[in-house]
Amino acid sequence: MTLPTLSRRSLHQAYRDGSLTPRRLMADIAARCDALNDHNIWIYRLSAAELEPYLQTLDGHSPDSLPLFGLPFAIKDNIDLAGVPTTAACDAFSYTPSQSATVVQALIAAGAIPVGKSNLDQFATGLVGTRSPWGACKNSVDPDMISGGSSSGSAVAVAKGLACFSLGTDTAGSGRVPACFNNLVGLKPSIGLLSATGMVPACRSLDCMTVFALNVDDAHAVLSVAEGEDASDAYSRANPFGNRSRHYGRHAGKLRLGVMPAEQLAFFGHAGYEQAYQQSLAAITEDDEIELIEVDMSAFLDAAKLLYEGPWVAERYLACSPLIEEQPEALLPVTRTIISGGAAPSARDAFSFQYRLKALRKLAQAALDSVDALLTPTAPRPYSIAELDADPIALNSNTGYYTNYMNLFDLCGLALPTAFTDDGFPFGLTLVAEAFGDRKLLSIGNRLQQRFALPLGAEKRAFEALSENASTAAERVDVVVCGAHLDGQPLNWQLRERGATLQLCTQSAPDYQLYALPGGPPLRPAMVLAESGQGQAIEVEVWSMPLAELGSFVAGIPAPLGIGKVRLADGRLCPGFICEQSGIHGATDISHFGGWRAYLCSL
Repeated sequence: MTLPTLSRRSLHQAYRDGSLTPRRLMADIAARCDALNDHNIWIYRLSAAELEPYLQTLDGHSPDSLPLFGLPFAIKDNIDLAGVPTTAACDAFSYTPSQSATVVQALIAAGAIPVGKSNLDQFATGLVGTRSPWGACKNSVDPDMISGGSSSGSAVAVAKGLACFSLGTDTAGSGRVPACFNNLVGLKPSIGLLSATGMVPACRSLDCMTVFALNVDDAHAVLSVAEGEDASDAYSRANPFGNRSRHYGRHAGKLRLGVMPAEQLAFFGHAGYEQAYQQSLAAITEDDEIELIEVDMSAFLDAAKLLYEGPWVAERYLACSPLIEEQPEALLPVTRTIISGGAAPSARDAFSFQYRLKALRKLAQAALDSVDALLTPTAPRPYSIAELDADPIALNSNTGYYTNYMNLFDLCGLALPTAFTDDGFPFGLTLVAEAFGDRKLLSIGNRLQQRFALPLGAEKRAFEALSENASTAAERVDVVVCGAHLDGQPLNWQLRERGATLQLCTQSAPDYQLYALPGGPPLRPAMVLAESGQGQAIEVEVWSMPLAELGSFVAGIPAPLGIGKVRLADGRLCPGFICEQSGIHGATDISHFGGWRAYLCSL
């Protein structure tokens, strides 16, 4: 049987039409894993007997009742899965937890199936994927090259078609660099958005659990299930924007993305990555609605140096204690060398570097305030495994050139595949925003991923899926919006993340009344067909959306709103937001303002 690409949409379609079941899928994945043993992807794989209880819980369910129904996922082996050893790639550290990490529990409850525990740089110390007693995890595209770390196995598992998505962790870039090197999306959420309960810390004050996926939609689906404040995690934070994000489209007109000046870029002699970067920017500027703005990122680069030159390595030492003191030989030499440095910093050092970090963060604010998001290379260059073995510390440091500052500055990031070098190696860019701008980045990221339209992961059949996706994307539908989904309004991201583009700012035919519904946030209007002669023209926008996305968009519309036919000023009838007269009880008639924006200005 030829399996579909392991994206959420493809798998759920196969489950719905009966061409696939979760049991058949997991049996096929087991065979694939056996064929890829030499890639050193796994530390522990669940047996058929261990998988059966998870499969049994799905009986009687479907993709319509569980959002992650039947989706296989990999778990980085510094995150707990009940009854399975957690090693952090150090056998002497190993323990077997009685319950799963908070995030893992949420994913399983939503229908996801754990495949196993994936390989990593020992104690999540590294950006390369070579620092493991279980062997260097080989790149999914070129096995002679590094996979990126420390979340190496998690990334390669998704890229090689062994999982729909995976969990990683990120302190210095471990949720982004492997995404870049394996042609994946890597979501590094805001610190505390995903609970760290059940995760072995590297730097506890900076760590994030992360998501690898084939596409932005899948990363968003996982985030929506996994996020939430957790009382058992002292660093957990509630998203103040609920299931929304920081404002997207706050600048009138074009989407503004901040890029580095040429003198701040570094590719460490890799012409292929430098060329791929320029090609990626050129492709983005073909979109007339996106503007690239040069911004000074020197403060970000200065902060990046603090992560390993400063006292934060002391947190790694704490995380490995008392093992590093009582059994130092249990750690790999390179890991021991790095973490042992954490015994030296003093309290004076800690405060001195905190002062320096605070000053740099203030300088960085100007760049963040000037654009909708920052856009940088994810990594400066790839290295071969042989190159890393010859110079493990310096080359690892180079790899974090664009990533080390992010958690120190309390930012969120989204790594996206955007190009291949001439020799076929993946390259990608990272979008950066302030904390809780996660969905803003996902919205922008979806828009960019559709523009680049690359194959998914490392599988050959991804190219076939690309043609399928392009065909589907070509079918679009116009949708009329009049309120919270207007450009720049709080729910506009729901359109943009589905690849919708603004086609027209206009008015409705003079046949409608506009009401402000009670409740919120967000505040919402209702447009109602008026009785003959009592209506007026209302400000609206027409957005073009891929037809395949319309169903999920409509499913998220809360009562009393729905989708009906809206007549525009030019006489056309288009699908759009509409409300029956019976749904406006307690609402305020605001028709005289002529539109939602004018009403908001009056508040």
